[in-house]
Amino acid sequence: MRRAIVVSAQGLGSASPNPPVGCVILDRGGRVVGEGYHRRKGEAHAEVNALAVAGDRAVGGTAVVTLEPCNHHGRTPPCREALIEARVARVVIAVMDPTSRGEGGAALLRQAGVEVELGVLADEALLVLGPWLASLTLERPFITWLQGPDSEALSAEVDLLRQSHDLVVRAEGLVEEGRPGSHGAGVFRVPDRPLEGDAGHVLKVLGETGARSVLVLGYAPVPSLAQRADRLIRYLPFTATSSAPLPPGYRLSEVTRGVGYIRVVGRCN
Repeated sequence: MRRAIVVSAQGLGSASPNPPVGCVILDRGGRVVGEGYHRRKGEAHAEVNALAVAGDRAVGGTAVVTLEPCNHHGRTPPCREALIEARVARVVIAVMDPTSRGEGGAALLRQAGVEVELGVLADEALLVLGPWLASLTLERPFITWLQGPDSEALSAEVDLLRQSHDLVVRAEGLVEEGRPGSHGAGVFRVPDRPLEGDAGHVLKVLGETGARSVLVLGYAPVPSLAQRADRLIRYLPFTATSSAPLPPGYRLSEVTRGVGYIRVVGRCN
């Protein structure tokens, strides 16, 4: 499952609005014979990609997947159908899919005689699936706000975070895709003008884009957005560490020391 989780991270920043899912196929003897992830909406899902690599070696084997296989026809056939047709004997799932329709993929797999195990390393799978799941509950994208004085370290963090976020909001309020072209054409309704208005309005506009994760850079176009961001990353110079590192409503989740700064990560309570 940890291998499937790591594989799934390749879909961050491109799979939305679908979830970033990973799958590993084991043969009858427990050997890895295939792996895959979901790249973007409209393309094959993780299970289908992994089964394509495994081929006949999947018969009687095990599929290890980070999210419950889908059970509905969309742009692609349901994944539980592909697993049944591949004649796998067992499916191991980390997280159940809250968007599953009808009885759910896991239930239909069991009805087909496939052994199903649930909740395997679910907390670890949320390292990748967490923002996607949170966006469903919040009915808006999961928001990461990065703050700090210009520095080489901050620039490197921006480059890193862009890779796994659907959209980026610059300090002047302009919105752009994290990795231009990564989601395919027409997936998101990206605002063509700077964001403005109160926090509620900005969150509504971001929610209407269809994105699941948004990175806000620098000082947000709406100061009160600090109270509504889900994750806050701050680069604080040593001279500023005596002041409050996070606004009210956040708990510390990570603190590290850099050259001339302290990196603080807070999660919204």
